[in-house]
Amino acid sequence: MSLSLSPVFETTIRSLPLISRGKVRDIYAVDADKLLIVTTDRLSAFDVILPDPLPGKGQVLTALADFWFRKLAHIIPNQLTGIAPQSVVAPEEAAQVIGRAVVARRLQPLPIEAVVRGYLIGSGWKDYQQTGAVCGLPLPAGLKLAARLPEPLFTPATKAEIGAHDENISFVEAQKHCATVLANVLQGTGKSGEAICGEARDAALALYREAAAYALGRGIIIADTKFEFGVDAAGTLYLIDEALTPDSSRFWSADSYREGENPASFDKQFVRDYLETLDWNKKAPAPRLPAEIAAKTSQKYVESYERLTGEKLPDWPA
Repeated sequence: MSLSLSPVFETTIRSLPLISRGKVRDIYAVDADKLLIVTTDRLSAFDVILPDPLPGKGQVLTALADFWFRKLAHIIPNQLTGIAPQSVVAPEEAAQVIGRAVVARRLQPLPIEAVVRGYLIGSGWKDYQQTGAVCGLPLPAGLKLAARLPEPLFTPATKAEIGAHDENISFVEAQKHCATVLANVLQGTGKSGEAICGEARDAALALYREAAAYALGRGIIIADTKFEFGVDAAGTLYLIDEALTPDSSRFWSADSYREGENPASFDKQFVRDYLETLDWNKKAPAPRLPAEIAAKTSQKYVESYERLTGEKLPDWPA
């Protein structure tokens, strides 16, 4: 299947209260315990929303994230409830959610991006060239661009508002952020924000290692990725938002990977590389994408799903 569905840039669900619109997702309240999370076709780069949606992108991201949620559920519980999204909205709104939404547990998100890096690329490569380290974590001398790291690195970042940029922080700073934000939620659980941050770090590394090993067997290198986590009233940690998609990860083709070269990607990096060629200050408003760049990006999203899952995309109702 190709991404020929009518694009959804912004949902208009009136049967549920709208909580927020993120860079990609629209979130609605189902009740006190559950959320409806709708993945739109919005595309962001450098933390700026681009003006043109990518038709079908929301379905690809939802299907791939659900695949990973199921595959990695033995490592950590996740946000999924198994409730059909169309069952919580008005009948005339079902078309907005089929294939691109989940009914999720309502949890307190951790205030950090849980980034795991397995290869030396992007901002990590720039940092290494200047300091010999990535986010303050020292590495051996003489590593090349795109080199596989001796061990995956956990490099947390702040969660920026739309239009602002995430900033790398130390693990100690991440613990402080979690302690502040989670203090009320964890009261009476016997857990601390610092401990929860440590759980998130360990879970992120375990998730990355298992996913990266699986993906390599499917011909894809997961160079780096970011996870998001949330906690419930008992202090239990959950994997939330999305997982290991082309929006949150850097995917490379294993058969064309060469250390010292910038590998071809199966993810949003293709769009970033194009935007880097423009005279744009990486602030809103973002430039429009040429049709050929959008089409190639769509192809990369579809290919990442089909190579990783070994399945064709579902045929969703029009």
